[in-house]
This record gives sequence, C-alpha cells and structure tokens, in this order.
Amino acid sequence: MDLEKLIRPNIKSLKAYSSARDEFSGTEGVFLDANENPYGDLNRYPDPYQKALKAKLSEIKNVDTENIFVGNGSDEIIDLVFRIFCKPGKDKALIFSPTYGMYDVSAVINDVELIKVPLLNNFQIDLSTLTPYLKDDELKLIFICSPNNPTGNSLNESDLTKILKGFNGIVVIDEAYIDFSPEKSWTESLHKYPNLIISQTFSKAWGLAAARVGIAYAQKDIIDILNKVKPPYNVSGPNQKTAIKALSDTANFEQNVQLILDEKTKMVEALEQISLVKKVYPSDANFLLIEVANANHLYQELVDKRVIVRNRNSLVKNCIRISIGSKEENRQLIAALKVDE
Repeated sequence: MDLEKLIRPNIKSLKAYSSARDEFSGTEGVFLDANENPYGDLNRYPDPYQKALKAKLSEIKNVDTENIFVGNGSDEIIDLVFRIFCKPGKDKALIFSPTYGMYDVSAVINDVELIKVPLLNNFQIDLSTLTPYLKDDELKLIFICSPNNPTGNSLNESDLTKILKGFNGIVVIDEAYIDFSPEKSWTESLHKYPNLIISQTFSKAWGLAAARVGIAYAQKDIIDILNKVKPPYNVSGPNQKTAIKALSDTANFEQNVQLILDEKTKMVEALEQISLVKKVYPSDANFLLIEVANANHLYQELVDKRVIVRNRNSLVKNCIRISIGSKEENRQLIAALKVDE
C-alpha cells in the first residue's frame, strides 16, 4: 500500500490549523494566548491531542500513543476517513450489508459512491462476490463492522485477513462491540497491516454514550493525517476527563460487561420459549436480532406498551433488534412479548 497515493492531493498539501495550545502545551503560567475568558470552571480550551486520555488507553490496550486517535464519537472518525482518502464524485467505498447506517450517510455527505456487497445468509462475507471490486483503482475504503450491527455476529477472521492482504486501499474494522465479544481485537494485529484502521468507542461497554468519545488505532502515518484534518478541539475537556475516569475503574467496567452478558444469556433462553419469536440470531454484541412473523406490527405493539426496541425490518426482513438492558428492563420486555402471543 502506498499511503501517499491514497490521500487526496488537497489533504496532502493542507497546512493544518495551529491553535494556541499547539504552540504552548504547558500547564503552568499566565495564559493570555487563546482569547479565553479568564473566569469560570470551563473557560480554558481542552488538550487538542488528548494526551492524558491516550496515555491511559495505551496502558490498557497495549498500543503506543502514537498509534491512537481520539474523535468526537466514532462517527467523526468515519467522516474524517472519507474526507482524507476519497475524492468527492470520483472515488468509491465499500460496505457489507446489512451493517451500520452511518457509513452510508457519510458517503452521501462526502459525495462518495458506496458499493454495498450483501452478506451471505449466515451474515458472513462472500469473498467470491467481493474479489472483482478489489481490482477497482477508484475503490479506496472498505468498512467492516465486527461484531456487526444489526446482525450481532463477528465476521470470520480468515476473511478479514484476506481482505487486508489483498486490498491496496484502507480497511476500517469497526469494533464498537468488541468488548462484549469472545473474539480478540484486531489491535493485537495492528503492526502487521499498514492499511488497517480499527475504530472503537466508549459508547457501548464503557457506558458513555452521552460523552461522544471514539477511538481509532492505526499506523503513525495514518494517525498523523487524522490529527492534521480534525478540528482543533474536537473532544471537550469534560468528556476527556469522563473517559479517563472510566478507564481508571476497569473493575466496574468488567463487572458491568459481565452483567450484560449474563442477562443476554437469560434473554436468549426466554425468547426461545416465546412462540412468536421464529429465530434468535447468535450475537457477540450487547444486543440480539430476532426474527418474528411481522416486525412492523410487533414493534408498534411494544411501543404501545412503552417498551422500545429497534425495528430492523428494512434491513433484515421481519427482524427487530433488542438491546440488553437491566434485569428489570429485560423482564418487562419478555412480559410484553408474552402478552402478544
């Protein structure tokens, strides 16, 4: 892979914005350089490169800080990758459908043609269908969500390895749900693949969806480009501190993840006893995809009972997606489904 050939020419020639905190990064002194208000608790700009947060992530994930990028949620990372590598109106990206909807939205926003390769019936990649697309010189990005949303399954490691080795563009593996999965993270193989970007998030297993903190792991030259293109203060100070606090309490994190996994096991057992549930798909995430006779009808019935699930009928015929909630929330869902039998 030649990274220089993949980056848009205007991005290569871009002179990044230099903020006051770029020019002086110390913590002591009289700060009169950034036109900040001298009064208040949130009056100072945050660290633009989230050094303390990256140091904590490096310690926990065993990845060097130079290989870590922090974004305003994973959605910012997705958008930046499109903007860095795809020329609007010319280049292409590829996804495997059904999958996370923001890849499609970001492609449209950035005027990038999005190729959608259907997954097989078992929600795995059909390499025979994919292979011809890999020869397209205008294909610059492949997004792979694993564990996948909304299907819940992890994609075969061997298939992803073949794609990483056989594609000359950028491969983004979205691991938003990896902390719930028995599969290992691709961060362990980061050093093997210069074209690999791994995205993770604090929104799921870390319980910080409101904080909007996403992470990308990649080779240093890719991280440098992401830092060049991002807004100067893309992650707020309070959100950085909240993420650091969460990382400092891994015992609570592990306990909550285990509670969710235990509840998921119970949920599967309960759902399989309900006659209107035709199928419960295997899941490595914190949600379950289930097939029913009429997803639209069931969704509305549950809404009327003030139990809100996600209707995925438009992506997977007659399927709804159920997030694993607390013990009491899960009990209310099962009770509502039993009433509808």
